[in-house]
Amino acid sequence: MASSTLAAFAKYGRFIKFSHTLFALPFAGIAFVLAVLQKPSLPLSVLGLKLFWILICMVGARSAAMGFNRWADKRFDAKNPRTANREIPSGQISDLMAGIFIVGSSLLFFLGSWFLNDLSFYLSFPTLFLLFTYSYTKRFTFLCHFYLGVTIGLAPLATWIAIREEFSWMAGLWTLGLAFNLAGFDILYALQDREFDRKEGLHSVPAHFGEKISIIISRISHILSAVLLGLAAWYAGLHGIFWAFWLLIVAFLTWEQSIAYKSKDGNFPPLFYQIHSWISIVIFLGILLEKGQDLIQLLRQGSI
Repeated sequence: MASSTLAAFAKYGRFIKFSHTLFALPFAGIAFVLAVLQKPSLPLSVLGLKLFWILICMVGARSAAMGFNRWADKRFDAKNPRTANREIPSGQISDLMAGIFIVGSSLLFFLGSWFLNDLSFYLSFPTLFLLFTYSYTKRFTFLCHFYLGVTIGLAPLATWIAIREEFSWMAGLWTLGLAFNLAGFDILYALQDREFDRKEGLHSVPAHFGEKISIIISRISHILSAVLLGLAAWYAGLHGIFWAFWLLIVAFLTWEQSIAYKSKDGNFPPLFYQIHSWISIVIFLGILLEKGQDLIQLLRQGSI
């Protein structure tokens, strides 16, 4: 019984790539640290509950979005040798069970948003709509990579709203910086499917422009990402150790592009994906180390 339950969890974890959700959590952590340092401060009991519901929202929203994407793309996944062994086309998960999983994850996201504040709850519906509709953008536009970047990059702005119950241009800059980072990576990732996408009439930058121009567009996206993340840091008042981490981010983006240039067919080594996952962690650690003393001081006062 226990082994079958663990096997089921593992199967659904693979279905939604749960490990990617863990790497996405630092996106929320960026805004969380900066938002809690704003005045007026919040009692620790309130902050702890907000952190819990933010995590619930992150897991629910990303699980629902990934599940829906897998369901919406099942016909194409079944035709593509690279994706034919995914859970739905291979028959490991039925359409019915996928639907139940998507609905349950969506309700979890709505529930978490409801417990955060009214603004978060109202915005949870258009947010999930954006996450779901990404699956269809590739049917008609090569800008799908940037659409994906924005939808996933919304985490800092959404977290700021969850804590402060207001919009922030600073959080918006973090969102845009992460959006271009994700878009640049997704363009490179799509290189491996460019011929399949052309055959099936799907739109992507590689299918539309070819590998050389795609790499150039990805590089421009990563340059914009570095600039926007720098602007976000400056606007957030980060003037110390964070900038050493910002240089490390630039180095990682350069490294990622170097690997892509050497593997233009899209058959990237595992290191390529690892570097991409490190970037969000580096950003979060840079902010946490610079603002750590302020957080400790407020913890001692009993409120953040």
